[in-house]
Amino acid sequence: MAGVNVKSEIKPLKKVLLHRPGKELLNLTPNTLEELLFDDIPFLKVAQAEHDAFAQALRDNGVEVVYLENLMAEVLDANPALREQFLKQFIEEAGIRTERYQKILFDYLNDNYKTNIDLVLKCMEGVNLTELHTDKSNSLVDLVSESSKMVIAPMPNLYFTRDPFAMIGNGVSINRMYAVTRNRETIFAEYIFTHHPDFKDVPQYYSRYSAFHIEGGDILNINEHTLAIGISQRTEPDAIDEIAHNIFKDETSPVDTILAFNIPNNRAMMHLDTVFTQIDVDKFTIHPGIMGPLTVFEITPEGEGIKVKETSGTLEEVLEKYVGMPVTLIPCAGGDRIAAEREQWNDGSNTLCIAPGRVVVYERNDVTNALLRKNNIDAIEIPSAELSRGRGGPRCMSMPIWRED
Repeated sequence: MAGVNVKSEIKPLKKVLLHRPGKELLNLTPNTLEELLFDDIPFLKVAQAEHDAFAQALRDNGVEVVYLENLMAEVLDANPALREQFLKQFIEEAGIRTERYQKILFDYLNDNYKTNIDLVLKCMEGVNLTELHTDKSNSLVDLVSESSKMVIAPMPNLYFTRDPFAMIGNGVSINRMYAVTRNRETIFAEYIFTHHPDFKDVPQYYSRYSAFHIEGGDILNINEHTLAIGISQRTEPDAIDEIAHNIFKDETSPVDTILAFNIPNNRAMMHLDTVFTQIDVDKFTIHPGIMGPLTVFEITPEGEGIKVKETSGTLEEVLEKYVGMPVTLIPCAGGDRIAAEREQWNDGSNTLCIAPGRVVVYERNDVTNALLRKNNIDAIEIPSAELSRGRGGPRCMSMPIWRED
């Protein structure tokens, strides 16, 4: 199954991309949490067991699971000449600007991590100064640096594979991330979508080198003709303009309407998928804070360019118009204020739909999960005590590659 095919949020999921949390989580410290976008430090052994249970739940439901680290290693295995190029680019993007350190790091990574899978995992993990055994007498920076200093920062957000890129129909958006700490994550997508035999022919609708940021959590495939994108803390209007031009220009793309939802700029509504997520042909889970009137911009192609029309209404009215039927909105925790705030914090409405009416959820959100079942939704629970510390749910942790039409 080469290429990608995602024209909906709910059609039967056949293939998905994950990243199993790795040693990058061991390089989180209380002092670096904020910079690395975590609120707490997950216990790696348990986070991995929980993630394995997530992957197994998907396989049990007929979904093929592929891992980001394996796809990247396959690219380097198939093209040995790319290893040096990737390493040099990775070290540069990690903020290492001095030639001396670039060489030390290149030699260290290239010589000590012979297999490409080990090299990829090490790049994700980060590099500590103590690993490098440099001759300190050659450099002032070495003498004044703490020995526990991370020379290359870890990439602990990688297990949220939804954000660095996004499948749109038969194409992909390789995103420019909002946070500096996450921008490097998209380097793997660049190599996979340029060189991997299964993905190198996929049309690219956005470039990681663009000036404006956009993230996958803000991109929802309503149906094959309609795409929803959130204007949020992490996705700029200019990026939506740019991606709209590129999608409409691609003759193979059936998308003819892009809805830009203007959502509040706060941590609880970081991305559009924390505000609402489709779980059945006519059902959506929603954040209770989004019940009021909304401003939505309808973008359609016009000649060589685009036409933007402002529209407003409740979320229900907007969705009914584009879904083409009455919809049921299920508020996180049924709208009970305290339960909703708690379960929203633990991604109660961030579910991964694997078929209409069948979703993967965190078991801890028991109020929301009971409500889903009351609405005839099959909620498949996965353990989440440690995974949820990264503030992202099953949708955040997955990047669908193929859904049945």
